[in-house]
Amino acid sequence: MIHATSLLLRAATRREFLLRHSSGLVCAAALLVGGCGGGGGEGLIKVGEFASLTGKESAFGESSHNGTVLAVDELNTAGGVLGKKFKLLTEDTQSKAGESQTVVNKLVSRDGVVAVLGEVASGRSLEAAPVCQGAGVPMISPSSTNPDVTKTGDYIFRVCFIDPFQGTVMANFATKTLKARRVALFTDAKSDYSKGLAKYFKQQYLKNGGEIVVELDFNGGDADFKAQLTTIKGATPDAVFVPGYYTDVALICIQARQLGLPVPFFGGDGWESDKLIELGKEAVEGHYFSTHYHPDVASAKSKAFVAAYKARYGAAPDAMAALGYDSMMVLADGIRRAGSTEGSKLKTALAATKGFDGVTGATTIDAERNASKAAVILQVEKGKFRYLETINP
Repeated sequence: MIHATSLLLRAATRREFLLRHSSGLVCAAALLVGGCGGGGGEGLIKVGEFASLTGKESAFGESSHNGTVLAVDELNTAGGVLGKKFKLLTEDTQSKAGESQTVVNKLVSRDGVVAVLGEVASGRSLEAAPVCQGAGVPMISPSSTNPDVTKTGDYIFRVCFIDPFQGTVMANFATKTLKARRVALFTDAKSDYSKGLAKYFKQQYLKNGGEIVVELDFNGGDADFKAQLTTIKGATPDAVFVPGYYTDVALICIQARQLGLPVPFFGGDGWESDKLIELGKEAVEGHYFSTHYHPDVASAKSKAFVAAYKARYGAAPDAMAALGYDSMMVLADGIRRAGSTEGSKLKTALAATKGFDGVTGATTIDAERNASKAAVILQVEKGKFRYLETINP
């Protein structure tokens, strides 16, 4: 996501989704497998996807969805798996609490999907995971990092690193790279992702000998953060850790700049969206975050993915797009190795994933159904996301 995505592309993607959704069912791969509609017909493997295609985290959902659709396209062009092509049925969570359980119930109970991909946000994955677990339908989150997601049960997987690792990475980054001995912690009280990442950051940062000079909360979606930022400024931190999502982070950085708070701000993968730069402009310059992927750190597979993504969407992919792509490819690999789409057999095959060669690196699913993956650190520089370093587990 590293290069700015055009507003026209965003608008076109959103309009296309709304037109499809108005018919009551989104078939992201309709052109590939013969159109939309309930049942899907013989010879098709129906896969569900739930994503925040509209609402305040829509940039995440669009990117992940685009990567997933690209993977489906490539798989179907190659003939599919087990002699069958894929049909992707996509539902919009609207970035709202409560929607994920509703739409995933529909995908599982009415549409009869063999597996579910989603969500980007940890809170929405936590809503849907019990539905999939209870139905015996495997679910793979592309990028929900809260460790509780896969603790729901043995049918729940992810292809990204988890927050204990990401929090540790950013604590060490604060200590070793920023040389920050005093940090302010500013957490979204409404977000499972934010609270979890803050927890693991704090644990490691204190172990490193750092001092948390102030801990404050905000509510995602708020418009005014000046009272909290004034308190933070008064505590004179060396840096401010904000484990939030890009929409809130951009406003926080703007208001911090207005208040004359000049220290570095840094956070996690929730920052990674072109919208961060579009909204925050000069106020986000120089700040840092951790994420899963950068096109500049490219394997042969990643280079091919970047070229295909640019050809299809007219923009470079971000980490959410790459993880969406990998989630679909890991699922297809699991079906191939299982020799079946039956839930228990597919679950067993997914749990046995070892060293799968994906765009975001080798994916091995551990005993807790999490992926052990490297993190990259990026900095906002001249309106782009510049790669700084890779941190391995």
